[in-house]
Amino acid sequence: MSRRRSAPLTALLTAALLLPLAACGAGGDSPAAGDGEEKAARPGSSFPYTVDNCGVRTTFEQAPRRVVTMNQHVTEIMLELGLEKSLVGTAYLDDKVLPEYAKAYGAIPVLAKEYPSKEKLLAANPDFVYGGYASAFESKDGRTREELRKSGIESRLNLEYCTKGRTSMDDVYREIDEIGRTFGVGERAGQWVAGARATVKRTEKELKGSEPLPVFVYDSGDKTAFTVGGKGIGNELINRAGGRNVFADIDKSFGDATWEQVVARKPEVIVILDYGATGVEQKKQRLLKDPALRDVPAVRNKKFAVLPLSDAVLGVRAPDAIAKLAPQLAR
Repeated sequence: MSRRRSAPLTALLTAALLLPLAACGAGGDSPAAGDGEEKAARPGSSFPYTVDNCGVRTTFEQAPRRVVTMNQHVTEIMLELGLEKSLVGTAYLDDKVLPEYAKAYGAIPVLAKEYPSKEKLLAANPDFVYGGYASAFESKDGRTREELRKSGIESRLNLEYCTKGRTSMDDVYREIDEIGRTFGVGERAGQWVAGARATVKRTEKELKGSEPLPVFVYDSGDKTAFTVGGKGIGNELINRAGGRNVFADIDKSFGDATWEQVVARKPEVIVILDYGATGVEQKKQRLLKDPALRDVPAVRNKKFAVLPLSDAVLGVRAPDAIAKLAPQLAR
């Protein structure tokens, strides 16, 4: 469970195939996302491009050529931008990739079911590693961004895990824009952002005047309830879909709440995150059969909504996730 919240696929290729990534700069002073800035590009080129990502400042003289993605939602960002030929490996599939990405995804080597060891990661000979959760760069596994840079490998962490304050749709747009510019496909990224903004605006218009429903997101847990907190994009999706996250006071993207708190906050809708070995129906029955929850309005009225985990994290699914969730939260 720690892969996405706590801090959270194979052939050996020779080093001669690696096109070095010229980069400069060192980590910044702040652990939060920087303002991001671009150096003046050469005529007819989008490079060099300088970006500050989560306090790590990097100048790209050319697009990375050999990329490993760690976590599904960042893999989908790459595929949405047509960058599958840059991918030499991927890892950590939470549920299923979207149908439109299935063919491209199927051609990418899977380095590991979860996170690859440092040795397996280096064997893929990447020049860039893109992590979706902070756990992708765990120090105990020797995969910190600093360690990777010492090996000549640049990296990026999804903004949800280093944005100051609460994550918003603006952070989604910024993530896509910065990846687009890093890989020289800024125009394609801009087109995606324009379409995403239009989708969100349509949903907003449809919900105008509706009163937000109190929502509890059930990810997992038995002794405690693992849920969506107020800092991540999940909270933003709930708000924009016509809900009010009853655990918005948890200062994390995901965190634990007590069942007593769930009862006291009286959610009228429970959103079940769909992923992993425990299915939606199993999670639903766990909630319905718990006598302590019988007076919770959502349980009493059997008011459940379902959202794949990959919809509830910062990636290209976010605009459609809002549109998908909105009718499920309607009174």
